[in-house]
Amino acid sequence: MDSETVVLGGGLAGLAAGWALTRAGRRVRVLEGGGAVGGLARTIVRDGFRFDLGGHRFLTHDARVERLVRELLGDELVTVPRASRIYLRGKWIEYPLKPRSALFALGLRTSAAILLGYAAASVAQRLRPAPLVSLEDWVVAHFGRPMFELYFRDYSEKVWGIGCRDISAEWMAQRVQGLSLGAAIHRAFLKRGPALPTLVDRFLYPRLGIGRIAERLRAEIERSSPIATDTRVVRIHHDGRRIEGVSVRQGERTHELSGAAFLSTIPLTQVVQALHPHAPAEVRATAARLRYRDLIIVAVMLSRERVTDQTWIYFPGKDIPFGRLHEPTNWSAAMAPPGRTLLVTERFCFRGDAAWNAAAADLIETTVTHLERLGLLRRAEVCDGAVVRVPAAYPLFEVGYQARTQVLCDYLARFENLQLAGRGGTFRYYNMDHAMASGLDAAEVLLQRDATPCSAPRAAGNAS
Repeated sequence: MDSETVVLGGGLAGLAAGWALTRAGRRVRVLEGGGAVGGLARTIVRDGFRFDLGGHRFLTHDARVERLVRELLGDELVTVPRASRIYLRGKWIEYPLKPRSALFALGLRTSAAILLGYAAASVAQRLRPAPLVSLEDWVVAHFGRPMFELYFRDYSEKVWGIGCRDISAEWMAQRVQGLSLGAAIHRAFLKRGPALPTLVDRFLYPRLGIGRIAERLRAEIERSSPIATDTRVVRIHHDGRRIEGVSVRQGERTHELSGAAFLSTIPLTQVVQALHPHAPAEVRATAARLRYRDLIIVAVMLSRERVTDQTWIYFPGKDIPFGRLHEPTNWSAAMAPPGRTLLVTERFCFRGDAAWNAAAADLIETTVTHLERLGLLRRAEVCDGAVVRVPAAYPLFEVGYQARTQVLCDYLARFENLQLAGRGGTFRYYNMDHAMASGLDAAEVLLQRDATPCSAPRAAGNAS
């Protein structure tokens, strides 16, 4: 229908936008390329076991987003205490930092080197402040070089697949939200200081998994508007000033959809490459230089009540194939059948590499082998396994990505009936609440103006 708003992408940003638009009486059509809504924030259900695509806590300072989630889920929300560890050099280290634990695990010499390195970096930044371009620059300035070499270098390169000098400092500044080693030490020893989001010790979580947020948003939207899954956008038609419609593929069938307005949360690069007529060659070349990092989830189901008491465990070592692990039953007992549990691991990769192309059985086998070596399970306890591949899970924040992103946004700003939102859609680092806020913001723009130029992607009001 020509008067519809077509939402490209059914992740949290697209669903939040669809919810806001339908709540305001707009006709909406949401198109999702995958088989289920929610994007990275969905929950997989298998034979009574439930797991998220990585552990996703809900935490926000945006009153709109918190009000929306509480309205949707009500008493489904439970409060979860945070308990995290890092497996480093064969030791389990508590995070946030606990001085006695860190001293015992790392030893006096390493601990002293970390503190001295931090002090030296702090003095250097005061006397000779240098521009912080790369992740390495930022971490060394805020934590000191010994801490960078001990933990951040290996873990960051494992997550992103490129060297730390090639990763933008902006990503790190956003991710840790003001944390420095000094702040962590101050809070650890003195129990004082600002409540940093990175160090929060409790958060909200839906009893049946983080995917319940997307499921409830979908239910509300479908009261009045359709949501189509397994529907991939392959072409975006325009006249140079307005988006006129999209070609979508459902199975072997391709058909056309028109709309009055379009709100896109699919990868920004995909939007540019799908335009017809084509965007200028230099714009398409810029889009080709922006990359996304892909993700493989390997879940191992166990005939055992519990393995850990942790929310997350991080594995920076490159000798272990996964970078992070969580046990969903520590978040909610309803995530597994009675007397059983599961461990969920995250492997960061690029489509086409050895991990991405590996058979599911091989991925499960190598995961079980490493978990057994770590002392987390016995092979006889394993009752099942599951593999989920997630393409374009995270924008890859290489040095210079901001300028490239701006080129694309400036070009797309010519389309007066297009709005961009979400992590992939704006090529920004968004937590769940930021993604939802960006969807609400984009919907509000469409509600306030029927046909005015699309601005460059807007960040959510509480994004850091």
